[in-house]
Amino acid sequence: MSNLQPRPATPPHRIGRWLLQGLLLPIALYGGAAFWYSTLTPPMLRGVLAILFPALLLLCLLVRPAAPRRIAISCLLAAGLTWYLTDQPRNTRDWAAEYAVPANVIFKGNTAYIENIRNIRYKTPDDYTTQYYNAAFNTDDVTSVDLITSYWSGPAIAHVFLSFGFADGRHLAVSIETRRQKTFPYSAIAGFFHHYELFYVVADERDLIGVRTDIRKERVYVYHLDLSAKTRKALFLNYLHAIKTLHDHPRWYNTLTTNCTTEILTRAGVQLHWRFDWRVLLSGHTAALAYDLGLLDTHIPFADLQRRSLIQRPEGATPDAPDYSASIRRGLPLPPSSE
Repeated sequence: MSNLQPRPATPPHRIGRWLLQGLLLPIALYGGAAFWYSTLTPPMLRGVLAILFPALLLLCLLVRPAAPRRIAISCLLAAGLTWYLTDQPRNTRDWAAEYAVPANVIFKGNTAYIENIRNIRYKTPDDYTTQYYNAAFNTDDVTSVDLITSYWSGPAIAHVFLSFGFADGRHLAVSIETRRQKTFPYSAIAGFFHHYELFYVVADERDLIGVRTDIRKERVYVYHLDLSAKTRKALFLNYLHAIKTLHDHPRWYNTLTTNCTTEILTRAGVQLHWRFDWRVLLSGHTAALAYDLGLLDTHIPFADLQRRSLIQRPEGATPDAPDYSASIRRGLPLPPSSE
């Protein structure tokens, strides 16, 4: 007979302690990052809390016996969670110039009066004049909705936004972005925390698209969305109501859940399972997602559609021309319903 004895089962309390220890490290790191990327002032306070919170949380593991240890950890977690949940977004900060003035909407029947349409005039990416104007739009006159994708590096990441066309030839671009403060440089990591408020840039195409085609020299694509008149109007109204609500009730931007792509899908009422598609995070593939959703012309392969949808600008072109919106669309493929 064998003298080997079965190994005794690991006590449940020990398993629980191991799980707790395994969870505390990522919680401590996330909590530290949340403080570091917060909007707390002065900046030194963010730095102190970013170090102090994870350090105290991990030091709690050394507390003996178990009861005081659990109490200490629970108190620290409760304090951190309470701060995070009560850390509210605000409209009153020292904003970077391009995000200083939010748009607002006033409805009168079928007419939407939009205040503070941004129309920045760029000489270089860093030399520009910020100006705004007001305009009225008939919500029954939305004749087109275009998906704009702009690439500044590789194919995986792009900035994505919509532009609405109207019967009188005007276009209104709406870009969902981070609202950055003057003292905070842009950071992709910061977008995972309470660092940026959400901002709807409502702008002239010579601003939002022009700076990308003619100033920054990015690769910009215009895809005509194949939507019915009813859907175009509903989408425009959904955007307008979101803009009006955000003017008075700010929200946090979040890289995962509330970004330029997820907000478009939300406003469009896209089914929930599409919002978990990998292309939502890799925004450079948003047009391919729209193609699979049947929102683009599916009569030709997507690769051909993408190639034909690239804006071609002549050497030395500037976005100041009154016919800029028409000029960037010459030669672009139209959706089947528009041909």
